[in-house]
Amino acid sequence: MYSPDDYDHKGQLRLPLTFWIILLLQARSWLLLIMAGASREQGNALLELFYPETRVFWIGMALGVPAAMGLLLTGYRQRLPRLWRAWRWVLCADLLAMLLQQGLTVWLGDEALSPLIWLFMLFDVLALGYLLFSQRLRDCFDVRLNSAE
Repeated sequence: MYSPDDYDHKGQLRLPLTFWIILLLQARSWLLLIMAGASREQGNALLELFYPETRVFWIGMALGVPAAMGLLLTGYRQRLPRLWRAWRWVLCADLLAMLLQQGLTVWLGDEALSPLIWLFMLFDVLALGYLLFSQRLRDCFDVRLNSAE
């Protein structure tokens, strides 16, 4: 089904670039925190630009934990196969929680409706669709197709 080039030296199906982008999208609050820490003078202004309310920032940090753990877990696919297989569903549930949080924020009118909120909601919906329906990604989470035999 896949060519030998689609596998790495461990015999695992290579994760698609889109998967890495989805993990970064889900961990966006963590990335923003790192960028704010790197630019010391403008760090607070950068955080306030994207997260005027600190409560929303901390919710974003909490919702980014599964993606950050997913980044770490990619190196342990063979050692923790059950956890790896389940992690796709954890990421899907996390994206649903992000969408609910964003929808609730829009519905309650906590923030001014900016195009950025709608853009991130669109990206989250597309990411959820990719996690659910991409055959290649499903195969990456299938332990039988990723054994070191």
